[in-house]
Amino acid sequence: MTVLVVQIPPRKRLGVRVAAGEDTHAAAPSVRGEYAWVRTEDGVTISGHGRAVPALLPKADVVVAVLADNDVGWQRVTVPKAPPARLRAALGGVIEDFLLDEPEALHLALAPEFVPGTPAWVAVVDKGWLSAEIAALERAGHLVDRVVPSLWPGDVPFGHFFDAAPPGATPEPAIAMADAQGIVCLPLAGSLARALLPPTAADTIRWTATPAVAAPAERWLGVPVAVQSEPERMLFSASSLWTLRQFDLAPSRRGTRALRDALKRLMGPAWRPVRTGLAALLVLQLVGLNAWAWAQRKTIDQKREAQAAVLAAAHPQIRTVLDAPLQMERETEILRAAAGRPGPSDLEPMLNAAAAAWPDAQGPMQTLRFQPGQLTLATPGWSDNDVQQFSGRLRPGGWAVEHAPGRVVLSRASRAAPGASR
Repeated sequence: MTVLVVQIPPRKRLGVRVAAGEDTHAAAPSVRGEYAWVRTEDGVTISGHGRAVPALLPKADVVVAVLADNDVGWQRVTVPKAPPARLRAALGGVIEDFLLDEPEALHLALAPEFVPGTPAWVAVVDKGWLSAEIAALERAGHLVDRVVPSLWPGDVPFGHFFDAAPPGATPEPAIAMADAQGIVCLPLAGSLARALLPPTAADTIRWTATPAVAAPAERWLGVPVAVQSEPERMLFSASSLWTLRQFDLAPSRRGTRALRDALKRLMGPAWRPVRTGLAALLVLQLVGLNAWAWAQRKTIDQKREAQAAVLAAAHPQIRTVLDAPLQMERETEILRAAAGRPGPSDLEPMLNAAAAAWPDAQGPMQTLRFQPGQLTLATPGWSDNDVQQFSGRLRPGGWAVEHAPGRVVLSRASRAAPGASR
């Protein structure tokens, strides 16, 4: 399953570069509207990366959008106990006092596997900006399945040095630190970042840095840091359990999208054991069916060989066996006729059967007509009850009776005509 990770460019903020008189975050014309992207087949190995406008981004089965560190705020609150339909409104009421903007203008997302009534982290993002970014990607044909932060609070301390300057400008090293207390993003210039750095941070925090600021970061920190390229960090962020597409920004699950999402989940790594089990079960079923069919064919062949052996022993004059039961029946009929003994379809057995089943209220038969395997008896004046009684008495003996006005036709059940009375 192919996964496309897209880095959403940092949100533009008000800022003035006094010396140049320019917006500090204005994008250069050559890169305006471009997105950094990473493609992976297994979620671990990078199979491709680059920058492109939304229309030229590569296609993938799953699309994950990553937000910059400064574009996500964090608050820790007690999750209200509210129905799912009212949870967003209740959460906005709880967090309202901690926000600098109206809750309706912000998008809120709860931590994975949150439990109502217990503390949990809440991600806060500008709603209008995030909606516009998602819409831009989806208009270009890239349905965004998840939106994740670059960094998130957790029990394992983590720090990352990155370049906060706009593309093409002089690098401005900044630091993003995350731990169980939250996330802080600060420029290295000045003393605030140094003041907030724990005394043992150099040894207890896992540090990474983008290649452009790796050297300044090591000088500032005093210890080596692991270099992490932009594609590698994007892939790391995409592995997060967080998803900011919640509440009114949750992806639509109707129609073809719901089917597409279900197929993607089925093809995802989490369902790999299920797919393997189903494939193994299918293979076992095929092998079992083939083995059962082979055993059945072998049994049938053995029975045919036994029938041929019985035919050869009883009638050695037959050299070629085509249909042993049929040939046996024919040869037996020939021997019976040669011995002068009546067969089941001769007149005498059929008359005996008819006489034994004759209705109690009827007199002797008046006329009959016989042809091999079929006896026609005249039955003037027979009622439906008489016909049913006659047929019912003959049925256990393997006979069939066909009734027509003024007559009944007696034959063996296997040779009875359609519509015969049973």
